[in-house]
Order: sequence, then structure tokens, then C-alpha cells
Amino acid sequence: MKISDSVKYVGVNDHEVDLFEGQYVVPEGMAYNSYVIVDEKTVVMDTVDINFKDEWLKNIAEVLGDRTPDYLVVSHMEPDHSANIRNFIDKYPGTTVVGNAQTFNMMGQFFELPADMKKLVVKNGDTLETGKNTLTFVFAPMVHWPEVMVTYMTPENVLFSADAFGKFGALDADNGIDPEDKDESWACEARRYYFGIVGKYGPQAQNLLKAAAGLTIDVICPLHGPVLTEDLPYYLDLYNKWSSYTPENEGIFIAYNSVYGHTKEAAEMLKELLEKKNAPRVSIADLARDDMAECVEDAFRYDRLVLATPTYNGDVFPFMRTFIDALLERNYQKRKIGIIENGTWAPMAAKVIKGMFEKSKEITFLEPVVSIRSALKDDSRKALEELSDALL
Repeated sequence: MKISDSVKYVGVNDHEVDLFEGQYVVPEGMAYNSYVIVDEKTVVMDTVDINFKDEWLKNIAEVLGDRTPDYLVVSHMEPDHSANIRNFIDKYPGTTVVGNAQTFNMMGQFFELPADMKKLVVKNGDTLETGKNTLTFVFAPMVHWPEVMVTYMTPENVLFSADAFGKFGALDADNGIDPEDKDESWACEARRYYFGIVGKYGPQAQNLLKAAAGLTIDVICPLHGPVLTEDLPYYLDLYNKWSSYTPENEGIFIAYNSVYGHTKEAAEMLKELLEKKNAPRVSIADLARDDMAECVEDAFRYDRLVLATPTYNGDVFPFMRTFIDALLERNYQKRKIGIIENGTWAPMAAKVIKGMFEKSKEITFLEPVVSIRSALKDDSRKALEELSDALL
């Protein structure tokens, strides 16, 4: 696939993976992207997952023909991108591998490398001339590993963005970008990908965006998901919101657990009240049954969150604790939170939840806390009504 005058796509699609990184469901599969720059010097940008060695090497050979790659640039050492470095060197032993000092430290941990392997160790801002094009290496530490770097190519203004701007889904699945509905066709799975994998490192992603702010970018080539060629301000704006923890939409996400159905009833009643009062958007999820990564995504997408849980062993229900821990790990902030707690003899959930968010930035807890004693009664229904008003 032609990306620009000089850049060709040589990546692969994976429809066998069931859990990406061992935890994220990917019903549409996964793409492992790799690119070849064809110039006076030829450059391969990253490798792919180990299971696709032969397909990937065949793709490269089809692009290069009789030519031999001059360089292999390693943007990120996570094995879904780096696993075929040794296989590549075995086939093309004269190629120079390009990375930074941390790249090569990690490379030595993953592989027994040939003693005579050619290396080019680059520093932040270093350049590499390939002929008519110039590659500039920009370090992006902790987006989302410490050795990550992105590569900016001029004059074609292509940004090889490593894991930034990535998205779940294979490129040959029915998940292409719909220009009329990017919010669902790209943003939905890109958001789940971002907050699941990169979300903890918002300040570092902000640093990368600041470094890119002065660049003219016409094409973004990520290591996962589609190549971005149109309406780039849309994608850059979303990444700026996500990485600054700014709510993307006005709306309310209700996350609940329920043992015998009473807490679920309260959560659903609150949703109905909000919709009757014309709330902008209301989303609801059962933390025990719905995809946890999607729940985390919705919590970051909207500006208001409701946590509804029984008290369980003097704590919150286990799935609620897992959910809140996932938010805290990703620096959840700048949100309003309402609480519905339930308990038969000693409701403790609200106290536990507020303690968990004690060190979080710009979290406002809304009143009243809806405290249910076993099942909804007139007083707790009235409190739900009041909470719906507070949320709006």
C-alpha cells in the first residue's frame, strides 16, 4: 500500500489474537504496522509480531525487489513491534539498526545479537539523510515505554508516531474510518486503546504533542490502526484532550455492581430520571459483565461519573475496586462523582470510595450520597431524585 511518494506499507493483520497484551478483547483483530521508505537509502520502520515473520519479510521483499535495506529503525521495543529484529538481521545482515541507547539495552535483553551487527545510536533531535528525505528522531519517553521515539520525515511531512494515535482492530476488518462518523469508526476503539495502554502517561503524551506542535504533519503512521491522512486536527485535538485528562463530552457514566438486583435497580432508576430531565448523554454499565476497558474508556470520555455498589466485606464490591484502581492508575481527575451505596447492616462503600480518590486532582463529590439499606424505599428514591438534579 502506498502511503506517500516514498513510504510503502508492509504491515500485517492478526485475526488470531483473542486478548491484546493479555487483557484487552479485540473482536476485530489487530494490525501490526511496518513501513518501508524507498529512497537513495532504504529504511524499514519497525518489525511486527513474531507470528507474522514470513508474511512481513515477504511484504518487504515485494517492495524492495533486488534492493537490500540500508536501515531498520526501531521505534519501540515491545514485542508486538520488535519480535522480528533478529530474524530481519539474519536475512539482511548488512543492515544498520537505528535506535537510542535504551533501545539497544532492551534489545540485548530480548535477543542474542550478532557481535558484528551494525548499529547507529541516535540522540534526541538527531537526523538521518536517506536521499531526498531527512529523518528526525524525537524521543517520546513513557509513551508508553522509556525507549520510545517517533520519527519525522521531511519534505513529505510524515510522522511515524510509534504507539501514539494507535487503535484496536485489523486493517482488513470492517473498521475503517468513516468520514461521516469518526467518533465511532476511529475514536471509539482509539480511545479504549489510549486509556487502556497509554492513559497513565498523560504528561508524557502532552510533551510529545508539544514537540509536534511546530511541525507540518500531512500523514501520521502509527504502529497500530489506520494511517491518518485527512482531518489531522481532529485526531490531534482528541489526543490533546485525552492526555490532559479533559472530558471529551458532556455526559454521565453510571458504573454499578449488584449482588441481588437492588443496586442495579437504583442505577437504572437514576438513568431514567436523568433521561427524563434531558441529560446530554447517559451511559450505564455492569462492571461484572461489561468489558472493563470500555468502562474505563467511558469514565474518561464523560465529565460526570456515578459509582453504585454494595458494601462487601467492609469494602466496595470487588469489580468496583478493580474499576476504581484502573481509574486511579491512569490519574483520573477533573470530574464530578456521584455515589450510590448499599448495605444491609453497615453501608461503608461511600467512605471507602472517597478514601480511594483522596489523592486525586480536581475530583468533586456530589451530594447527596444515596445510601440504600438493602432495597429502595421512599427515602432513597427521594435521594436519587436529588442526585439526578445535582448531576445536571
